[in-house]
Amino acid sequence: MKEKFPEKPTGSDINEAREYCEKMLEVIEKEEAIKGVPAVKEKVNYLQEVLTDCQTEATQSSDPDARIGHKSQDHAFFGYKSHLAVTKERIITAASVTTGEKSDGKYLKELVNKSRVAGMDVDTVIGDTAYSGTDNLTFAQQEGNFQFITKLHPVITNGKRNEDDGFEFNKDADMFACPAGHLAVRKRIKRRKAGDNRNHQMSYYFDVEKCKKCPLQAGCYNGTKTKSYSVTVKAAVHAEHEKFQETELFKTLAKDRYIVEAKNGELKNQHGYDQASNSGLLGMELQSATTIFVVNLKRILKLIDQK
Repeated sequence: MKEKFPEKPTGSDINEAREYCEKMLEVIEKEEAIKGVPAVKEKVNYLQEVLTDCQTEATQSSDPDARIGHKSQDHAFFGYKSHLAVTKERIITAASVTTGEKSDGKYLKELVNKSRVAGMDVDTVIGDTAYSGTDNLTFAQQEGNFQFITKLHPVITNGKRNEDDGFEFNKDADMFACPAGHLAVRKRIKRRKAGDNRNHQMSYYFDVEKCKKCPLQAGCYNGTKTKSYSVTVKAAVHAEHEKFQETELFKTLAKDRYIVEAKNGELKNQHGYDQASNSGLLGMELQSATTIFVVNLKRILKLIDQK
């Protein structure tokens, strides 16, 4: 096998080392007799993980604006988010491009106002639980004056905390993220005993090894063995909205939520929107504008043909 392997690099260039490892894996893949050997397979898997990490780090270092976001507790991504407003006719009426770590719920007001400036009469808004914060519910009832179809989340809706401390709830991962963008690794609820009128408390625990190296640790982490962030979970709040979400009207309107996901799928799968074509937030905003223009134009032409 030694004769089949590529020549090992003698320098310290990371790209040369990565290229060597990739060629070595290609050689092993062609050797049926050894690639299935458990000891070999284990080392191959480990090397593939290292190469993936190297690729991620290389990508991160080349884009000054992109940030790490989370689609779930186990699925992170590096890049940007596009917050969209879409009509039932599947026309995108507003968009806001942000870095990947931003919370979805903060952009409801901006999307509604942009849609109205574009000429839309907004009387009903459908959003997922990320939008069910108190500020959004208040905006819908008062300033926004629209019917708000969003299912309440017990943490982001009822959690009593300091909104300006930099910690944000990630709906997809069901965890809080710290000001540096690191996601909590576990959570635990502290339930009060019978007769205790105090509210339950949810605590989110972070990886202290990351805290020790974090440039934002001043005032956040003081060298303790654990780092947690707690919110008070209230019961029986927003009773009016809780009652509304049990009605048939709410359940019927909520079924149209899939339209946004379908439009996201179209943007990514058919128009290359799943990958940034340029680095920087400005580059992503330009890509967003041109891609949405094309998608809207196609949809408008299709609706005209249907008449």
